[in-house]
Amino acid sequence: MTHDTQPLAGKVALVAGGTRGGGRGIAVELGAAGATVYVTGRSSSAGRSELDRPETIEETARRVTEAGGTGIPVRTDHSRPEEVRALVDRIAAEQEGRLDLLVNSVWGGDPLTDWQHPLWEQDLDTGLRLVRQAVETHVITSRYALPLMVARGSGLVVEVTDGNTARYRGSFFYDLAKSSVIRLAVAQAAELKPHGVAAVALTPGFLRSEAMLEHFGVREENWRDGAAADPDFAHSETPAYLGRAVVALAADPHVMARTGRALATWGLYREYGFTDADGTTPDFAAHWADALEAEHGPLGEPL
Repeated sequence: MTHDTQPLAGKVALVAGGTRGGGRGIAVELGAAGATVYVTGRSSSAGRSELDRPETIEETARRVTEAGGTGIPVRTDHSRPEEVRALVDRIAAEQEGRLDLLVNSVWGGDPLTDWQHPLWEQDLDTGLRLVRQAVETHVITSRYALPLMVARGSGLVVEVTDGNTARYRGSFFYDLAKSSVIRLAVAQAAELKPHGVAAVALTPGFLRSEAMLEHFGVREENWRDGAAADPDFAHSETPAYLGRAVVALAADPHVMARTGRALATWGLYREYGFTDADGTTPDFAAHWADALEAEHGPLGEPL
């Protein structure tokens, strides 16, 4: 493999929350780019998380290796500081202190999100649990992983979120979590900049995850059939598209110019020239402007 085909050869990445969805897509594309990828999450061949889904970190790690990288699964509950500390200690020991890329993609909040009720009618414990699961996990992971990057004076943190504007996302705790993740990128960028480490937030468009395919009763092979139920689904994108955006950022020698920004696949594909798995270039912001803005208002300016 050449540097052009594997621009991240020799690089070490941690994808926290790499079991499925966007995290899996990112991990596999990092593997295709030649990286060594630590894939973490709670869903393992040793047992499922309370989400009770079949995807495992071992399966993701296998796909990373098959794509051309090195996948290393480590079962980790990122809400438990002691487990995250042990994970980072292991990476440091195995990779001689090297960590080039941290992807904070832990979510797991779908079953905790109440789309029907305002804050004052929601179950408080459930809402606060969502925030702990979707925000505090990122904080804990960065707390232990960042020293490896600071010590080397280089690296990139990618905070995976939903949306890159201040637009309300339809549910109080969901909006709080996804907006907070953007702020985590901004704050980390400010503190990391003197050390040569970049931090950005990154959102996909309409992500065609395993759960979303199931929701529409389709497989990736016939996913377009789902557009009969929801025309917006025709403008969805695979997790690989998000993964290729991360690869482009991680391979960019000038990524520090983007630090502190909230980015999106629909902006980055134009700048870096990557495509989705099928060669298309989904642009959900353009679809929103064409089909949804009249009813729902503009997405707004990126944060």
